[in-house]
Amino acid sequence: MRDIRSAVAELFATGETFALATVVDAYHSAPREVGAAMAVSASGEVVGSVSGGCVEGAVYELAREVIATGKPVRRRYGVSDDEAFSVGLTCGGTLHILVEPIDPSRYPSLGHVIDAVDGHRPVAVATVASGPDLGARRVIWPDRGEGDLSTGRLADAVDDDARGLLAQGRTAILRYGADGQRRGDELEVFVQSFAPAARMLVFGAIDFAAAVADIGAYLGYRVTVCDARPVFATAKRFPRADEVVVKWPHVYLGDIAEEIDERTAICVLTHDPKFDVPVLKAALATGAGYIGAMGSRRTHTDRLARLREVGVPADQLARLRSPIGLDLGARTPEETAVSIAAELIQTRWGGSGRPLTSGSGPIHHTPLIPSTV
Repeated sequence: MRDIRSAVAELFATGETFALATVVDAYHSAPREVGAAMAVSASGEVVGSVSGGCVEGAVYELAREVIATGKPVRRRYGVSDDEAFSVGLTCGGTLHILVEPIDPSRYPSLGHVIDAVDGHRPVAVATVASGPDLGARRVIWPDRGEGDLSTGRLADAVDDDARGLLAQGRTAILRYGADGQRRGDELEVFVQSFAPAARMLVFGAIDFAAAVADIGAYLGYRVTVCDARPVFATAKRFPRADEVVVKWPHVYLGDIAEEIDERTAICVLTHDPKFDVPVLKAALATGAGYIGAMGSRRTHTDRLARLREVGVPADQLARLRSPIGLDLGARTPEETAVSIAAELIQTRWGGSGRPLTSGSGPIHHTPLIPSTV
C-alpha cells in the first residue's frame, strides 16, 4: 500500500466504503511481490496494481462485490489452464489476494498508519487472512498495539512477531494455532511492515545528481542530496529530493552514521578529490549496502590510490562500485541515472545484469537486501 497511500488517504477522507485488495502470499513467478495493493472506489475508480495487469479485471469485480456486501474475501489465482485464461494469469505464478472493505468505522487507525509512513516512522498492520475472523486487524507500533484479533493470546504473539518483522523490514504470512500458539497452523495472519523507506544519499549537486534523485524517488527511496556549495544545493534544483543539505559531504555523513543500514544507497557524484575522498572514506566504513562513485576509469584508478593513502583497507575498497552503474552505454544524466538504478536493483535482488533473453532460469529473485514495501 505504500505506493498508493496518497490515493488511499483521499478515498478514506470521503468516508465512503472502498475496497483494498492486497497480495498476501505469492509463489513462483508471481508478477508483484507480497504487499502490492490496488484500491477500488465506490464509483469504480481504480488505483494501484496487484499483478501488473494479469488478474486486475477479476480482482476489480471481486472488489465491487466486497463493497456491496461489506465482507472481506480471500481469493487464490493459480496457474491451471482454465483459471489462467479466465483471469489472464499466464505468467506461471500463484497469488493469494485479500480484498477488504475499508471505511473509517472498519479501519479507524488507517489515517494514523498513513501518517506514520509519511513521517518515516515504523508501523506494521496485522490482518487475519484465513478463518472465521477473516479481516480482523491490529496495528502495531514499536511501543504499542491497537485493534482486536480473535484472542488476547493471539494479539500478544502477533505483536511480538510483527515487531521482529518490522525491525527487518519484512512483510510475511505468519501461522498460529487457534489461540495464538506458535506451533499451530490453523490460522494465518498477514503482517505488512511499513519500515521507514530505505535512504539514498546523493553527494554532489550536479545535473547528474538531479536525475539520480528523481529516479531514486521513483524507486521509493527517501532521497537526500548533499553538497557544500549553497548556490548549487537548492530545493528548486532537486524538487523530488526529500531534503537538500548544504554541508561538506563527509561531515553530513558523520552526522547521520547511525541511520545508515544495509538498505542505504550512497551515490558519490562529485568526481572531485577534495569532496569524494573524505566522503568515500567515511562511507566505506559504514554498513551501507551500496556505495558507488562516478568518474572515468582513470579517475577511478586515481581515486583508489588516494583512498589507500588515507588508510582505507583493501576489504573496504572492494565494496566500492566505481565507475558507478551498469554498462548500458549511458551518456546523458537521465541515461546514467537509469544505469545506476539498474545496478541498485541488481544489488537488491541478485540478478545477473545480462539480457533476460540470454538466460533460462527464473526472472524473479529472492531479495538479498530487505524490501521497503
